[in-house]
Amino acid sequence: MDQLLSSLTIKVNNKIYVKDPNSSDLGKRIIQFSIILIDEIGFENFNFKKLGKLISSNESSIYRYFENKHKLLLYLTSWYWGWIEYQLVFGTNAMPDKEEKLKRAIQIICQSIKEDSSFSHINEVKLGKIVISEYSKSYLTKEVDTENKEGYFAIYKRLVTRLSSMINAVNPTYLYAASLSSMIIEGSLHQHFLKEHFTSITDCSDTISPTDFFQDLVLKTLKTT
Repeated sequence: MDQLLSSLTIKVNNKIYVKDPNSSDLGKRIIQFSIILIDEIGFENFNFKKLGKLISSNESSIYRYFENKHKLLLYLTSWYWGWIEYQLVFGTNAMPDKEEKLKRAIQIICQSIKEDSSFSHINEVKLGKIVISEYSKSYLTKEVDTENKEGYFAIYKRLVTRLSSMINAVNPTYLYAASLSSMIIEGSLHQHFLKEHFTSITDCSDTISPTDFFQDLVLKTLKTT
C-alpha cells in the first residue's frame, strides 16, 4: 500500500487556485511554508506578505498561485480531506465484515494525525492541527453557496458520502446516515480541539480518544434502531 500511496497525487478543484502549486518548486514551497506559518501564528494573522518573507519571495509571486488567503485555506483543507479519503479507501478495502469496516473507517477519520512520507512538502501533522482549528473558516462565509456550486467542497462531501454508505451497510433501516456521517467527521475535529483546549468539557483524554468515543456512539446507535 505504501508504494501505491507514494505514486498518488491529491487532486484539488482547479478553480481554487490560479496556478497548480504542485507544478513548480515555488508552488510546493508556498504550500509547505503556509502550513508551517498558519500553524505557528493562526489563520487570522497569516498573510501573503509574511509568507513571502518566510520563503524569500515577492508577495506578488504568491498571488500567481492563489487569489487570496481564503482560497489557499480552501486548497489546504481540500487536500487534507483528499488525503484522508485515500487512507479510508485503502484502509478499508477488501474488509468483508461491515461492522469492522465501519469501525476502521471511524478510526481513520478520528485518529491523531501522523506524518506521511509520501508527500515530502506537506507536514500532515501541522496540517491536521490547522484543519482542527481553522476548517470552519473555509465555509462559514457569505460565499459558501456559490463556492459549493463551484465544487470547492466536493472532496469533503464525497468523504461524508463514503462513510454514510458504510453506516447504511451496517444498518440499512437507519434513517440518518448522512447526518451521522457528517457529525462524526465534524465532531472528531471538535473533540480533538476540546481535548487540547477545554479538557473539562470532554471525556477525551490521553487514555480515551475521539476514535473510542465515536466508535462507541455509532455502533450502539445503529444497534438500537
